[in-house]
Amino acid sequence: MRRAYADSRLAVALRRLRSRFGISAPKVAVRTHIPWYWRALATIAVLSISMALAGWVYDAGRKIAGFDRRETEQEMTALRDRVAELELEAAKLRALTNAGESTMQIERTAQQQLISQVKALEQENGRLKEDLAFFENLAAAEGKEAGFTINRLRVEQNGNPGQYRYRLLAAAQGGKKDREFRGSVQLVISLHQDGKSAMMTLPVQNDPARHRFNINFKHFQRVDGTFQVPVGARVTSVEARLVQDGVTRASQTVTL
Repeated sequence: MRRAYADSRLAVALRRLRSRFGISAPKVAVRTHIPWYWRALATIAVLSISMALAGWVYDAGRKIAGFDRRETEQEMTALRDRVAELELEAAKLRALTNAGESTMQIERTAQQQLISQVKALEQENGRLKEDLAFFENLAAAEGKEAGFTINRLRVEQNGNPGQYRYRLLAAAQGGKKDREFRGSVQLVISLHQDGKSAMMTLPVQNDPARHRFNINFKHFQRVDGTFQVPVGARVTSVEARLVQDGVTRASQTVTL
């Protein structure tokens, strides 16, 4: 019994072995072994050729559609060159404009200086005319009663708040010209402040700087100085007096 079972197992093993090497055996393919780096190189070559072919197809399609890459690049280069030329031209124009503005500024400055000089000359001319008229009046007053006069009283703001500058010409006329005036200038200032009228007389009593109002002349003397009023007050008029020995010898009033 055991021998029969062993024979059957042997028969099965032999059939399986014949099926592997007989006609019914599975097909086996034999291939040549290729190293991996040759395969990688072949893959890269195929990809490069494919990309080049795709680029050529893309360029061909753009040409067919009316878009040439070379022409576009040439046009872009031409545009860049044109932009560079325009920037250079703009820089030159800006330089010329700056030079023109500098020249105009110099001309404006020179013109303003000329205008200032003309105004100064006109003022000097006016003063000379007034001096001439004054001395003509002095000459015409020869032989008349002796006395003193105040001429050309001017009062104007001095730029600082509440500060004013005054100018006047004191002169002797008629009579003997060798007589001398020794006295002082007195200012009577009328002003308006806080809705009220007020009056100031300069120099004030016990003023340590009252000597600046003293004058001494035989023929004439120009007098100028400054005075200060409270800030916010408005000067309405100023009367200048020539005071000698406590007596007013001459006066003149100017209204502002």
